[in-house]
Amino acid sequence: MIKEFKDFIAKGNVMDMAVGIIIGAAFTAIVGSLVADLINPIISLFMGGADFSGMYANLSDGEYANIGAAEEAGAAVFAYGRFIMAIINFLVIAFVVFMLVRQVNKMKKAEEEAPAAEPAGPTQEELLADILKALKK
Repeated sequence: MIKEFKDFIAKGNVMDMAVGIIIGAAFTAIVGSLVADLINPIISLFMGGADFSGMYANLSDGEYANIGAAEEAGAAVFAYGRFIMAIINFLVIAFVVFMLVRQVNKMKKAEEEAPAAEPAGPTQEELLADILKALKK
């Protein structure tokens, strides 16, 4: 049973999937930083300084300076700004994945359209047929 498990893990598909998951997790951190540190400030600039991640609706009694204070106090909040951020993250990730898949498809198509290599020469059967023709003359 352990040998079967080792064989299963050693298969290419499982290893490829594991590498993909690890790369995907790292990529998510990069995209999160891209959105939070680069895209949001630009959007904020055009929206009059609005910070999406801090936008919320207080569903409890009481006044709070920011979403962090409200959550720390245990107040119920409707954190729609975080939802907006999640949508922006998704759109950026989806666009990057689309561009990657598009490039891979272009490379595959270019490989398929590449002219096939010329044959190395006549096969043995063709040579024997030529010899037979020559002998018959």
